[in-house]
Amino acid sequence: MATGSGAGRASVRPVDRPRGTSTARSKSVAPRRPPSPARARPAADHDPTADLCRVRVALRIRPKNADELAQGADFDTCVELQAECKKLKLKKNNWASESYQFDEIFGENSSQKRIYEVVAKPVVESVLEGYNGTVMAYGQTGTGKTYTVGQLGKEDPSERGIMVRALEHILSSMSLETDSMAVSYLQLYLESVQDLLAPEKTNIPIVEDSKTGEVSLPGAAIVEIKDLEHVFQLLQIGETNRHAANTKMNTESSRSHAILIIHLQRSLKIKEENTVSIPSDAEHTLPGDLPLVLKSKLLIVDLAGSERIDKSGSEGHMIEEAKFINLSLSSLGKCINALAENSSHIPTRDSKLTRMLRDSFGGTARTSLVVTIGPSARHYSETSSTVLFGKRAMKIVNTIRLKEEVDYETLYKKVEDEVDHLTSEMERQQKLRQREKMQLEKRLKESEAFLHDLKMTSTMQIENLEKEKHQFEYAIKRLMQELEEKEGQNNVLSEKIVHLETSLNEKKQQQLESFSTTQILSETTKAHEKKVGELLRQLEEEKSRSASMKGHFNVLEQQLSDAQSSAQFQENTARELKRDLSKVTEIFTNQVHSLEGRISQLMSEKELMYKELKSAQANVQDEARRRQSLEAEVVRLKRSKTDNCAEESKTLCGMVRSGSGLGSEAFMSKSGNFKETLASQRGTISKIFEEVGLPNVLALLKSEELEVQIHAVKVVANLAAEDINQEKIVEEGGLDALLSLLETSENTTIHRATAGAIANLAMNVSNQALIMNKGGAQLLANIASKTDDPQTMRMVAGAIANLCGNEKWHAMLKQDGGIKALLGMFQTGHTDVIAQIARGLANFAKCESRVISQGHKKGRSLLIEDGVLSWIMANSTMFPPSTRRHIELAFCHLAQNVENSRDIIITGGIKELLRISRESSRDDARTLAKKALNSNPAFLKEIQ
Repeated sequence: MATGSGAGRASVRPVDRPRGTSTARSKSVAPRRPPSPARARPAADHDPTADLCRVRVALRIRPKNADELAQGADFDTCVELQAECKKLKLKKNNWASESYQFDEIFGENSSQKRIYEVVAKPVVESVLEGYNGTVMAYGQTGTGKTYTVGQLGKEDPSERGIMVRALEHILSSMSLETDSMAVSYLQLYLESVQDLLAPEKTNIPIVEDSKTGEVSLPGAAIVEIKDLEHVFQLLQIGETNRHAANTKMNTESSRSHAILIIHLQRSLKIKEENTVSIPSDAEHTLPGDLPLVLKSKLLIVDLAGSERIDKSGSEGHMIEEAKFINLSLSSLGKCINALAENSSHIPTRDSKLTRMLRDSFGGTARTSLVVTIGPSARHYSETSSTVLFGKRAMKIVNTIRLKEEVDYETLYKKVEDEVDHLTSEMERQQKLRQREKMQLEKRLKESEAFLHDLKMTSTMQIENLEKEKHQFEYAIKRLMQELEEKEGQNNVLSEKIVHLETSLNEKKQQQLESFSTTQILSETTKAHEKKVGELLRQLEEEKSRSASMKGHFNVLEQQLSDAQSSAQFQENTARELKRDLSKVTEIFTNQVHSLEGRISQLMSEKELMYKELKSAQANVQDEARRRQSLEAEVVRLKRSKTDNCAEESKTLCGMVRSGSGLGSEAFMSKSGNFKETLASQRGTISKIFEEVGLPNVLALLKSEELEVQIHAVKVVANLAAEDINQEKIVEEGGLDALLSLLETSENTTIHRATAGAIANLAMNVSNQALIMNKGGAQLLANIASKTDDPQTMRMVAGAIANLCGNEKWHAMLKQDGGIKALLGMFQTGHTDVIAQIARGLANFAKCESRVISQGHKKGRSLLIEDGVLSWIMANSTMFPPSTRRHIELAFCHLAQNVENSRDIIITGGIKELLRISRESSRDDARTLAKKALNSNPAFLKEIQ
């Protein structure tokens, strides 16, 4: 049973490290319990990283039973305890005896609490620290193994066994927020591994990892534990499903080996100090702490007792059971002997029990063994064999190792969150820079527009000044021409004046010469003087006009000079604006280049982060692909099983997801293309669910448009087919909305899809209580009475069949008309509808039979009151084999109740029981029929 060590994904760390060595990372583990005296130091020539731990063995002697007490003084004992010395004296006769020493000796009055604290508590604390552990009970039948290990003690806590106390200890020591615990409860019956929590799972394979040597049981149910009440429920279910029988040695003799496997996962963060150097540009991307998890496993084993046929009085099938029990215990003894003698070959493959316990003896688990014996000398040989088994087990030394794994899922989520944060921050920076760039471009455009306007205004002003200048020049030129003309006229007048003066002088000379002409000349002279005066006056006017024109010309020249100086100023202003504009343009260009460089740098950083993210995603995808390949192999192995018993158990346990949803398993098996279509539809629905959100989907159920309601209820039905969605749907009021829609709608499609969704939800026990308390069964019965659609009836029958699997609601289900609705839907004659009816009746009868056998209920079956028995007798042989098997099982379970005997005899059920016991294709149906016929006096009388 020693396991080979191999390289795997989990890092295996030894318990202790030598003081002289240094580790690459500092590990903060939970405080460790001081080593027990049984732990041995490794030899110098062994692996210095190994931590050796011997198997601890305790012995418990049971009190005298009723038969032994009845013997009184005649009782002969072969056991003498020396509890102080931890020794046992085994007396063969009055003169021969042998002494044996164990790690602990428990007398007849030892309490369950003390046995747990000495035997199991050190192992449980080791499991909490991250190591595998095993606690096992071994001994002759009837010596108290099941009492020591599996006693529930729900009413009296002092009576609780190791299983309950270990689970209670772990729950009180773990954090429900960061830690998780799950259990599997199995039995090895007739060399077949069966699931006690899911009885339909039989012949579960045992798989060994070729690299690590770890043993796993794919297909076994693993149930997560949250509180102690859940523990009691699971252990009660396992105890009910475990095989037991009444023998001469024990009234409740276990006929199988029971193994409770506790899977524990605890969160642990270990800081990486020296192994990885993180670059400065990635220090905000990679986490400073590497999340680790400690994974450990605890096996609590209640072995079936070894027995002798002549003493136990076993007969019939019980002899076969005893043979397999003794065979597996013999194989275990051979392995213990080989390990104790350091043999090179350990025959672990001789039995499934030794394969499952491979890690417990000679492996990596801390193991405690409690051997139980009786005081009677009558069983001296069995007691001696048990004691020698314990002594040999004490020689076995296990190498325990701590198993820790990197929590890649948490690490991936952290890296993904960091990348999302950096991406959003980069996008924010890009938007900020884009906004700044847009503002600068806007300012540049405004400056360019202002410069353009300034240029236009300056150009217009210069053009206007040029026009005015041309006008002034033209006016000056015109005035100069007029002035020249006036000067010419003045010159002509001056010449005329000179000519007149000359003429006047000549006339005066002539006056002197001629007095006679004096008066004429005088008059002529006056006229000429008058004319000269006018001409002089005109000359003065022209001179004053010329002077005013020169003044006006000077004013125009001054205005022209001012206009030229203004134009020069505007040109200088335009040059300065151009220089400012060029400076602003240069600054903006530099800023744009800087922003482009920064953007390029950010893009390179983004590419680096994406590469790192892609690498991490590739690693995660590789892990997912490996896991998927293993799951595909498990599925392939499951499909290769052709055991009719497993198929029937699965059918009775509950509706398959696709069968209770919007399709049927039988239909899906007909076409591979349909499976692909269904997977595609569910993928599409999952995307819609993620994008729209459950509250919005449920709100569409109240839409006034019929098509919207139909699509919405189909989406909810498909979502309800997954366990992870059911709690969310109920919390968001989805169940209330579905029941309201079932009550108010008149549409057949809505009835069919709504019934399918309720059927999916009804596979959960807590949802069944809500459905029944809210009148769901009555609503389903009303739909069954109103509809003629076979598919709708199939969904309604599937929902009622799931509710039939819980005995708490049988009375209310009958009162609400659920049973009569099932029988009423038989009139459709549709095969799938009848199959669901038969499955519901089988569920009801099985649960009712179990409750009656446990003593919790008495009286006639509720099914008989509603006429189910007559229906079964009339239709038991007219259906396909799968449906007929359900009807046969329902009838056989009804026959287990003695109160139903009279009704069965009246309806001719004895012949049907005889037929089933001989002709049924199912072993369990034949067994139940034979049991009913052999155990019921009324039936035996009728047969005779």
